[in-house]
Amino acid sequence: MKQALHLQLKSFVNLPSFAVAPRRNLRVGTSISFRVRTMGSKDSKRLLSNSSLPVSLEDKKEKKLKGLVGTNSTSEKENGVKSSSVVFERFKEDPARIETMTVQELRATLRSVGVPAKGCKRDLVNALKCFAEKKIDGKTSLTVEEQASFSAENISVKCKDKDFSKEDCVEDVNTDLEVPGLPQHKGRVKKSATEGSINKFNTKRVTKKQNLSIRCDEGGMVLEAKRTVSSKIIHEVVNADKGVMPVIQTEPWTVLAHKKPQKGWIPYNPKTMRPPPLTRDTRYMKLMSWNVNGLRALLKLEGFSALQLSQREDFDVLCLQETKLQEKDVENIKQCLIDGYENSFWSCSVSKLGYSGTAIISRVKPLSVRYGLGISDHDSEGRLVMAEFDSFYLLSGYVPNSGDGLRRLSYRVTQWDPTLSNYMKELEKSKPVILTGDLNCAHEEIDIYNPAGNKRSAGFTDEERQSFGTNFLSRGFVDTFRRQHPGVVGYTYWGYRHGGRKNNRGWRLDYFLVSESIADRVYDSYILSDVGGSDHCPVGLVLKL
Repeated sequence: MKQALHLQLKSFVNLPSFAVAPRRNLRVGTSISFRVRTMGSKDSKRLLSNSSLPVSLEDKKEKKLKGLVGTNSTSEKENGVKSSSVVFERFKEDPARIETMTVQELRATLRSVGVPAKGCKRDLVNALKCFAEKKIDGKTSLTVEEQASFSAENISVKCKDKDFSKEDCVEDVNTDLEVPGLPQHKGRVKKSATEGSINKFNTKRVTKKQNLSIRCDEGGMVLEAKRTVSSKIIHEVVNADKGVMPVIQTEPWTVLAHKKPQKGWIPYNPKTMRPPPLTRDTRYMKLMSWNVNGLRALLKLEGFSALQLSQREDFDVLCLQETKLQEKDVENIKQCLIDGYENSFWSCSVSKLGYSGTAIISRVKPLSVRYGLGISDHDSEGRLVMAEFDSFYLLSGYVPNSGDGLRRLSYRVTQWDPTLSNYMKELEKSKPVILTGDLNCAHEEIDIYNPAGNKRSAGFTDEERQSFGTNFLSRGFVDTFRRQHPGVVGYTYWGYRHGGRKNNRGWRLDYFLVSESIADRVYDSYILSDVGGSDHCPVGLVLKL
């Protein structure tokens, strides 16, 4: 990652306390810590001093860090102070002068005092005005004192002198850490400084990328550090007084991730958006659906427990897609089923072995079961199982992907979708219908992280989205999640490439569609974003009977 530390240590800058350890250009066994001594009075002054950093740099990269991390002679410091003082005396005599400065002059002036010089002219003018006001009032007098000690094992933040209230000293930091050997994650952490305490982030090697931005409040100028530190996560902070304290949770789906977010959109968080469980005297069924991307591989996965999942979710019926089983595997799998789920029905691909496949596993015995659509051209890939229960038909479906180069797009939108829709409408004549599974379509822009970049990608073409609306939604079938959560960004699929899941750059491809006649009986339609083991996560439905 390209390192951007807009920090010039030879100048006067109002910085919050922070600590970073750049990986690039550092030898093994090095780390960096910055110590900030803060006085809590009204006219508080932070004193920081400059010392050389024992950093081993490659000749090629030395120029990039020159002026950002390094040493400055006493004469250079004095010249910089005198120059900036003269400039700000002129601003005191003629404040309007700032408005008449060119963008180049504004940037040069800001850089001369160590303030980041990014943005349009309005941003630069506001930044310089804020800094000038503080400078003129005599409230901004900082000298930067870095203590450079390097160690590849930790990054530390040291805060001394005065107790700070949460309002006075709370640092809100966005971090994205990439430590080799650890999974990756984005999250937010709030660190409050306490007297004489040392907060230490346990990591291995860390690559740091930091941008400083300026925010102007009534109380003066505030420099905010936006951090992107490579690694997966900082799992915990070790506090000298209080021991281990968790600070970041591995829940990237709770952060809004979308390339074109609209006003009012929020991320889906199952911990806060699911209603309380129904009481025991309420009759209901809990259905769950999951594209497992290979059932045998999932069952062999270390750390996965079907028993724990069933105990946690307590579902009545589990629908599976992309089991990738052959018919010869089914009996062995049935022997491994959890107690209480003796009713299972499997459809396997016969035209291409180890491909596709769907299933329904239930603790409630269905009245009847059917496989496929009843048309041989559509039924050789094991893409549909239907189970009839007392009050509805349940279909576990795996809609064909349009494939590389959209080679199956025409088949999907002109044959499969209309045939499945007609089959559901025929069933609906006797009972309401529920279709669940991987329907391989992100219907709206809210259902995909990067809509503009996937206009001709399988699952988000105009043809597929239009077919989804025409054959299902316009014919009286309700997208239960979108009805319950309008304006909520929740994904069910993340590609393995480019770290889709850890950055929550996904698609919503898995659905529960129900007949309009029972839509009001849906108590909860939800996504289990925290369940791993596949490139999809499970989705669920709670239906009152």
